[in-house]
Amino acid sequence: MIYIAPLLPSERARWAELWSEYQRFYQVELGPAVTEALWERLHNGRVHGLGAHDSSGHLIGIVHFLYHEDTWSTAPACYLEDLYVDSGIRGTGCGRLLIEAVADAAKKAGANSPYWLTQETNQVARRLYDRLAIKPGFIQYLYSALPGSGAT
Repeated sequence: MIYIAPLLPSERARWAELWSEYQRFYQVELGPAVTEALWERLHNGRVHGLGAHDSSGHLIGIVHFLYHEDTWSTAPACYLEDLYVDSGIRGTGCGRLLIEAVADAAKKAGANSPYWLTQETNQVARRLYDRLAIKPGFIQYLYSALPGSGAT
């Protein structure tokens, strides 16, 4: 049995393990200051975090999301920014439960349905996403000449 609940301060160490695995999956390495700032924002309400737990209460998956203004709606937008499930748990419905929990939170907050991005090569996640969501056909662009963007 998997249940979803807000991330607790006592789960910091396990959350950090999953957060680190998520970064490795996307081949990025965010500095400790970014990780610490995210953890703080998860607990001050600026960013929202939920955890998937197994029947023993062990944290097995995480999701981070936030609300922002939306120029195409009077309701806030809900951006699901990070979703990660322990590799040994994938295929059990954990990712679906996390996405559905974000959708429920968005509905309660009066926000639009969540949207998210993933890499084209993330085939495992895309199989789930293709069952749960629509692809609106947009292509993401990232302006690369901004300071700190990694452009040289």
